[in-house]
Amino acid sequence: MLEIRKAIADDTSQLAEVMKSAEESGYMLFNPGERKVSVEGFANFIDKINIEVRSALFVACENGKISGYMIVQQDKPERISHRAYLVVGVHSESRGKGIGKALFSHVEEWARKVGFHRLDLTVIAENKAAVGLYQKMGFQIEGIKQDSLLINGQFIDEYYMAKLIGRN
Repeated sequence: MLEIRKAIADDTSQLAEVMKSAEESGYMLFNPGERKVSVEGFANFIDKINIEVRSALFVACENGKISGYMIVQQDKPERISHRAYLVVGVHSESRGKGIGKALFSHVEEWARKVGFHRLDLTVIAENKAAVGLYQKMGFQIEGIKQDSLLINGQFIDEYYMAKLIGRN
């Protein structure tokens, strides 16, 4: 059974493992092995984000084991407070099982309840599986960040993608 819930400090070790697996895909912001997650520091991050009303870290759990996550971050300036930036990752062993779709569905429902109008994300343009999932979930490509990332000595484009959720 799949459960989506807010992360707690006790999730730190499992979350770090899922993040490491997601980053090993080569499609995340950090290079594989580049991010060093300390249990104490990450637990503090979880506690801090849980205090925020309109930011959150959600986890997807299969039979009690974390298999994916989505970070939702709201910007503070009033002019952009209607939008949130999303970061999603799924463990390699759980890809293709609907984990990402479940996270997006849950977060969209939560985002509507807390009053967001827009959800934003960026994705490596050549990550066809992720782009396909995001489009299936209603996100649209709004622009290209040309040569945005330097991966293995190559400049790589990213897509800006967004979904408007505040319109009925």
